[in-house]
Amino acid sequence: MIDDIDRAIINGLQGGFPICERPFAEAAARLALDEDELIGRLARLRADGVLTRFGPLFKPEALGGIAVLAAMAVPAERFDAVAATVNAFPEVAHNYAREHALNMWFVVAADSPEGAERALERIAEATGLEVLALPKTREYFLDLRIEA
Repeated sequence: MIDDIDRAIINGLQGGFPICERPFAEAAARLALDEDELIGRLARLRADGVLTRFGPLFKPEALGGIAVLAAMAVPAERFDAVAATVNAFPEVAHNYAREHALNMWFVVAADSPEGAERALERIAEATGLEVLALPKTREYFLDLRIEA
């Protein structure tokens, strides 16, 4: 369970994290917390699985790389095991379940199209399942914020 302070942290840190010498101190001050409490609560939220990731999102293309959306049809009884295998690849940025025949979707980020292709091939090999690559043809910006 999360409390009101955790909610304030989750809601307050979505977008606009300070870029300065002591970003956690500045973010904590905005939330009327001290730096150590903010860092400790973020660590606990990650350890408890409330937050799966805390960090910046980069545009791989701006850094000379590529991001590829991928999908797989995973048997329900293997879903958790396959998700763990997929998530162990350093190229996998995030992974989520969908209610569809293609029920696992994830993003692979790599330094080149060839690097992404190799990662997708390794994922297919490791899982024994076909991976459908859906390279980006057009970019949309959604400023998604989730209220806790």
